[in-house]
Amino acid sequence: MERMVGTVVRGLRAPIIKEGDDIAKIVVDTVTNAASTEGYEIQDKDIVTITESIVARAQGNYASIDSIAEDVVNKFGNSEFGVIFPILSRNRFAVILRGLAKRAKKIFLMLSYPSDEVGNHLVDMDLVDVKGVNPWTDVLTEKQFRDYFGYINHPFTGVDYIEYYKSIMDEYEIDYEIIFSNNPLTILDYTKNVIACDIHTRFRTKGLLKKYGGQKIYGLDDILNVPLDGNGYNQEYGLLGSNKSSEDRIKLFPRDGQPIVERIQREIKEMTGKTIEVMIYGDGAFKDPVGKIWELADPVVSPAYTKGLEGTPSEVKLKYLADNDFGHLEGDPLKRAISEYIRNKDESLVGEMVSQGTTPRRLTDLIGSLSDLTSGSGDKGTPIIYIQGYFDSYIK
Repeated sequence: MERMVGTVVRGLRAPIIKEGDDIAKIVVDTVTNAASTEGYEIQDKDIVTITESIVARAQGNYASIDSIAEDVVNKFGNSEFGVIFPILSRNRFAVILRGLAKRAKKIFLMLSYPSDEVGNHLVDMDLVDVKGVNPWTDVLTEKQFRDYFGYINHPFTGVDYIEYYKSIMDEYEIDYEIIFSNNPLTILDYTKNVIACDIHTRFRTKGLLKKYGGQKIYGLDDILNVPLDGNGYNQEYGLLGSNKSSEDRIKLFPRDGQPIVERIQREIKEMTGKTIEVMIYGDGAFKDPVGKIWELADPVVSPAYTKGLEGTPSEVKLKYLADNDFGHLEGDPLKRAISEYIRNKDESLVGEMVSQGTTPRRLTDLIGSLSDLTSGSGDKGTPIIYIQGYFDSYIK
């Protein structure tokens, strides 16, 4: 019988992961037990993806707000400093702000508007237009911002993030000032010492600040990027990719993931004779068209993956072939013609019209997004995703 199903994605239920657990063994056991229980076979080129959260938890990669405060003091002393372009998040930034504020003399908090880097809005762009404000040139004080736009709660969380971040700094009884600007150089009018909190534009931001007079310039990736007092760390990303664990503790992005994915691949090969691909994934790279949030608050979609997941898809657009090259055919002749075309397609289709409309993204970003959408961020209990048929085409 002709095969009727292409890619199949399964969310696998796993034990609750705790610090010190052998994450590779748990993943291998979960994958093999699920295949046996659900009645499917592990095949070559299947993909196992593991959410970054359970990897970091197993590693015990946690840090306290005290360790954040200590590292900031090591970098700035007890002087004032700027904190620019943080995302608006109770989960992602609030605990970090507690650490920054705990031993600060004064913070100049500069927020981008109308939204943060990943699309969380302080104010709707339509209202910005109505008020005649140009977010690319206009620098606003807190009073000016309130006079223009009033007090606005986020539509999904119900939080006024300006007031929320103020309440954290008030808790530590520090002096602070809030500014609204999209130009990183604005902060240099207030202080020459800056922590750049943006994620995907951080290298540009830090480069500009250093070029135009900044003195002590760091990013979140420069904080807790080495061990400090027994706390967790991430040598490449520092605080980027961290999540709230409690009010005074964060879980960092996992580190040293490559040996983990390679061990999982190797052990499943030893058990089944099949070569699967393995990756650790964080946020998917997609945008919510209603909430306007770009999901990717992690520094990368995948911090570790096996070699078979390198590169980008090389796919042809079936409807293009059906409407153009083989527009004169129908039924079985059309099917045979398209199948033959796929068998003989070039390995690289860059610049070819036949590939137009296919997704020009890296495999790890596509698969990570698929995995993130499958596992979700709530109570599904499926932090391991098993994907079959992803590399199949119309002819196999």
